[in-house]
Amino acid sequence: MSNNAAIVDISQTANQFRSSIVLQAENKYIDVKSILGLFTTLVSGHSYELHVHGPDAEEAKAAMAEVFAKHNLNVSVLAD
Repeated sequence: MSNNAAIVDISQTANQFRSSIVLQAENKYIDVKSILGLFTTLVSGHSYELHVHGPDAEEAKAAMAEVFAKHNLNVSVLAD
């Protein structure tokens, strides 16, 4: 897996939605729409929590879960 490809794919997917999409990695919270934030945080083999809030949250949760799975990244999408 190319981490760069995963980061770009995740960020581009997140930017399709108006909802706030935040990745929690241990004690850090990163806006998934920020490629720079993802570059400094996203590492294969770690597990993450994804917090999605906003008007299109349900669609965003489904799309984000799919893109993380596509790149074999372990993420839990949390309900409000």
